[in-house]
Amino acid sequence: MNATQQIKEHIKVVGSDGQPVGTVDHLEGSDKIKLTKHDAPDGKHHLIPVSLVDHLDPSVHLKKPAKEVQAQWQSAA
Repeated sequence: MNATQQIKEHIKVVGSDGQPVGTVDHLEGSDKIKLTKHDAPDGKHHLIPVSLVDHLDPSVHLKKPAKEVQAQWQSAA
């Protein structure tokens, strides 16, 4: 099973600095993670590429710090 298949809703997403980025809402296609709007400072869903995933344990750990990910994420409907 690849890492993408292990990404499930309600899993916490953290940056490489250990800071929270958000919570998984669901996978958008096979290449994006849609985050819940509840954790977002603007109250909107955001998308981050699956390619940023470094590893999974109880959380999704990213290859970049949280602030950098948030500066580059895409807003979603």
